[in-house]
Amino acid sequence: MDADVVRLRQGDLNALSELITRYQNRLYRYLLRMVRQPAEAEDLFQQTWLRVVEKIRSFDTSRNFDAWLFTLARNLAIDHLRRIRPQSLDEPFANSWHRETVADRIPCKDHTPLDHALADERRREIGEAMAGLPMMYREVLTLRFEDEMKIEEIAQVTAVPVSTAKSRLRRSLEQLRYALEARYPGGTWQ
Repeated sequence: MDADVVRLRQGDLNALSELITRYQNRLYRYLLRMVRQPAEAEDLFQQTWLRVVEKIRSFDTSRNFDAWLFTLARNLAIDHLRRIRPQSLDEPFANSWHRETVADRIPCKDHTPLDHALADERRREIGEAMAGLPMMYREVLTLRFEDEMKIEEIAQVTAVPVSTAKSRLRRSLEQLRYALEARYPGGTWQ
């Protein structure tokens, strides 16, 4: 088990600071993809860490901490979305044209400036297409490709069987491909 998680379970709040620093970009980016509003994502980010402090002693150490953390965040985000946007969570955003958000500027990994220059256009196009997908599909794509979670971890976070997580990932990739093909007929997006 992660040493910082052990320390936090023992009541060491310095470990909390270490964990927040380690997960801040990934977790905030995930929440922002879920709720699409920076202020809401920031509030949910803070609520998630408060929930971690409340529940860390009941954390099952045989589980993956990443999956547990993202499950807490996901549950808070879905509860929040149900309260403020009671329409179906499966509906895409009304405006599928993507505007750059803070999530688009948070680095996933260290890349060279050349990598960033070559990938900017593709990221923008994929981001625009993702914005038009239902939340369920945006979520699995974000967890898999931005947060680099394994299918088993995605299943834990989304509280579905592994087969369902695989199926959602496959469908989300198909939907993304269709969205990109519709936006860029003739495969000009590739």
